[in-house]
Amino acid sequence: MSAFRPDGWTTPELAQAVERGQLELHYQPVVDLRSGGIVGAEALLRWRHPTLGLLPPGQFLPVVESSGLMPEIGAWVLGEACRQMRDWRMLAWRPFRLAVNVSASQVGPDFDGWVKGVLADAELPAEYLEIELTESVAFGDPAIFPALDALRQIGVRFAADDFGTGYSCLQHLKCCPISTLKIDQSFVAGLANDRRDQTIVHTVIQLAHGLGMDVVAEGVETSASLDLLRQADCDTGQGFLFAKPMPAAAFAVFVSQWRGATMNASDSTTTSCCVCCKEIPLDAAFTPEGAEYVEHFCGLECYQRFVSFSEDDCTS
Repeated sequence: MSAFRPDGWTTPELAQAVERGQLELHYQPVVDLRSGGIVGAEALLRWRHPTLGLLPPGQFLPVVESSGLMPEIGAWVLGEACRQMRDWRMLAWRPFRLAVNVSASQVGPDFDGWVKGVLADAELPAEYLEIELTESVAFGDPAIFPALDALRQIGVRFAADDFGTGYSCLQHLKCCPISTLKIDQSFVAGLANDRRDQTIVHTVIQLAHGLGMDVVAEGVETSASLDLLRQADCDTGQGFLFAKPMPAAAFAVFVSQWRGATMNASDSTTTSCCVCCKEIPLDAAFTPEGAEYVEHFCGLECYQRFVSFSEDDCTS
């Protein structure tokens, strides 16, 4: 008999999740902090358990690693993400790149061959894919650099995730084929009130730009943090200030409304209503069931006003 985990599920249930179609990807937008446009997304794994509901990765990924399930589940994640990105190409989202997390156990001698095979099966051009590696994996083992470089040469980009939480060697930082640094949310969360975090974030951005890398700030949740990131010349950001992760169908609606608003922001003849005007809760507006009620979204500034109004309502 299988022992239940503290969260109420068993390892055999997790092992059968792929076969039973219980795994799904949610997508969180990555926003250009200069233009306000959506330029990418991060694919995030979820497990829709038949009785426990939607489980976040923190509840089951450690068991995926320890039980040897990562090869199967990791392959499903990358394949599903690439297939979804292939479908989104038809919507002409450019520029746009999808980031996918890959664990240390997946990065081996034939890593480049495996990724090339997944891209070929999905019929997805390499330039649409960004692979996220933890800081320790990205900079910790120079032996993987040739495989990463082989993928970089065909257009795949690599990001060092949660940068600042590991122990990066500056020599490896100089030599590895990483194109993006993702500043960990622990430095962004208190940005408005902690001068040390401000100094660290500003220094990382300067370092990355000096090495020809882009910077993504994770965990952007307040307008104050967003303003400071813009002042520090951060390239892009993601976080609840912009949107929570959402299923693929809802994400497509979200991007189309955001982009349509951005392109038509200066058009005084537009008569479409935005979610702010209709006073639709965001959680309802950007779901497949509620998307039909959203005719137009006015972009980042309107979104921030809506969030501000919502917060005021909650505190009043």
